[in-house]
Amino acid sequence: MSGTATDRVVDGVYARLREKIFTGELAPGTKLSVPALAELLEVSRSPVRDAVLRLVQDRLATEEPRRGAVVASVGAAELVTIYEVREVLEGLAARLAVENAGRRLVRALREALDDHQHAVDVSDLAATTEADMRFHALVREASGNHEVIRLLDEIQTQVRLAMRTTTVTAGPRHALDDHRAILTAIESGDPNAAEQVARAHIFRLRAALREQAGQRR
Repeated sequence: MSGTATDRVVDGVYARLREKIFTGELAPGTKLSVPALAELLEVSRSPVRDAVLRLVQDRLATEEPRRGAVVASVGAAELVTIYEVREVLEGLAARLAVENAGRRLVRALREALDDHQHAVDVSDLAATTEADMRFHALVREASGNHEVIRLLDEIQTQVRLAMRTTTVTAGPRHALDDHRAILTAIESGDPNAAEQVARAHIFRLRAALREQAGQRR
């Protein structure tokens, strides 16, 4: 039981630190001092140490000589390489989702799109980002492929981290239009079309990132 209780404490500390990173409270480059964090979170040092190690394993933190663990950063150039992989995986997820999708998925995607539309209309950036991520999460979960889900989850973590320093967008209304096209393809039951439009969506983002990074196509 003690081990289980300890794991729960570590999980809780990890979740709190992860959220602080995503909200920017712990900015990229911030030193993750175990004593300071233990005092801040009002817990012992041991679970903080374990949670920081998990952050490093999940690439939310990096180990630096003489500094220890610091909050990681993802620049536009690095994100381009991540999006090269994401383009393929999002296309595959959409294709598999067509094969597995039922009316329940279509309804969930429509709800996410409605929320996305409203967020864009009122210029709520946080809600726009949330609705965007929810749409992609629904598609990858519907793929039914655990490896695709795992890899895209890891990529989504890196994307959220990159949002602290990089504008990861080709325009919110473009994204909304792309999502509608993905939904239409899934609803029509055409796996080829679903894969094509899903890849085109990520390609558009990758092109915008290339421009930010000053890279040629």
